[in-house]
Amino acid sequence: MRSGSHNEGARLTMTLEPGSEGRPSFDAVFDQYHRKVYNVIYRLVGNQDDAEDLTQEAFVNAYRAYDRFRGDSQVYTWLYRIAVNVCKNRFKQEKRASRVRIDSLDEPVPGEDGPIQRDVPDDTMNPYRAVEAGELRSVIHQAILELPPEYRVPIVLRELQELSYAEIAEAMGIPVDTVKTRIFRARGLLRNKIGPYLGR
Repeated sequence: MRSGSHNEGARLTMTLEPGSEGRPSFDAVFDQYHRKVYNVIYRLVGNQDDAEDLTQEAFVNAYRAYDRFRGDSQVYTWLYRIAVNVCKNRFKQEKRASRVRIDSLDEPVPGEDGPIQRDVPDDTMNPYRAVEAGELRSVIHQAILELPPEYRVPIVLRELQELSYAEIAEAMGIPVDTVKTRIFRARGLLRNKIGPYLGR
């Protein structure tokens, strides 16, 4: 589902009911957190269409599980955990698909004088040209997307969503010390990626 129909589609998927046991209605949860969840997912996947699809998937999953939500955690950390999980599933799918694409691109193609190895162009954006063009934000965003998912998720939740270490640990289902370690390593990787572009 694409831009413009996303919100409508998500609402059509959910039969919204009043909250129970002191919980807000799912309608209220959706209205309050939809944009925040979308922003997190977009930062993790880097593609608007994918972010819209995954945001809808996250809220559909949340709706189906909402009757089991007992308020042991904050609503937003519960939602972020669901969002992180749908992104992890997408990362796994992309990793498998990437292996297939790489294998197929590496295969030689027939030629008159025998097999010819494919010449695959490098579509990587030139970071120096990007910085010179005033696109430092894009360079940083790309650097975040190039981080392994286990580092990308906590750095996005910490630096862009401003969650505490404890909230990130809850959203990711890992210990706080692991969160701190991954964020420390993510910052180091980002410095290594971005520093040379800035002439450091």
